[in-house]
Amino acid sequence: MSAVTEPGDWRETALYAPVKTFLEAQGFVVKGEICGCDVVGLRGDEPPVLVVAELKLSFTLELVLQAVDRMRGADIVYLAVAASRRGRDQDQRVTRLCRLLGVGLLTVDLRLGAVAVRCEPMPYRPRANLPLRRRLVREHRLRKGDPSAGGSSRQPIMTAYRQRALACAAVVRDTIVRPRDLRHVAEDAGVILSRNVYGWFERVRPGHYRLTESGRTAAAAARAVDPELA
Repeated sequence: MSAVTEPGDWRETALYAPVKTFLEAQGFVVKGEICGCDVVGLRGDEPPVLVVAELKLSFTLELVLQAVDRMRGADIVYLAVAASRRGRDQDQRVTRLCRLLGVGLLTVDLRLGAVAVRCEPMPYRPRANLPLRRRLVREHRLRKGDPSAGGSSRQPIMTAYRQRALACAAVVRDTIVRPRDLRHVAEDAGVILSRNVYGWFERVRPGHYRLTESGRTAAAAARAVDPELA
């Protein structure tokens, strides 16, 4: 039985033998700890193909920075981490990051000594996410001004939809309105009133709405900040 049996006993050196075996199967002659690199392998004659692998028990920023540094001297760079059930090695964003960098990502099952390839080390261009691009462009164009500072996390983000809902609430005030009465401030007023995302509106009868108490509070606060809503 291996001396390394429990996760708390694992060290980065426990990844070395499985990764070495993995690279040797690709024809590399592998040695450890050369010029600060955890794993270095050579294949072929002159010039040889040079592979470098960096080992960490978990995926960290430091590991990524090591990869960026190693790419200056190596033909192929792998990052190897201990396999986990819910760690960052299971995060698809980590895989995409490695692909963007052009480095390989290996996960090592330290109980079995098995190596799994999460992504190959090769140049990569991500497939365009056109729906995301359209959402970004649309939200940017519809949002009035720049009401939310980048990095905000402790207060609601002033989205374009929220701006339109506030504009509707500012018009309603203490009256009862129909969606068509608000189309001059929001073309989708009917959707805003019926969906009632923020709980600011209530239907008094089919097709007729008024403000709730929270709606009046939100509208008053918005008018204090934005004179155009007064």
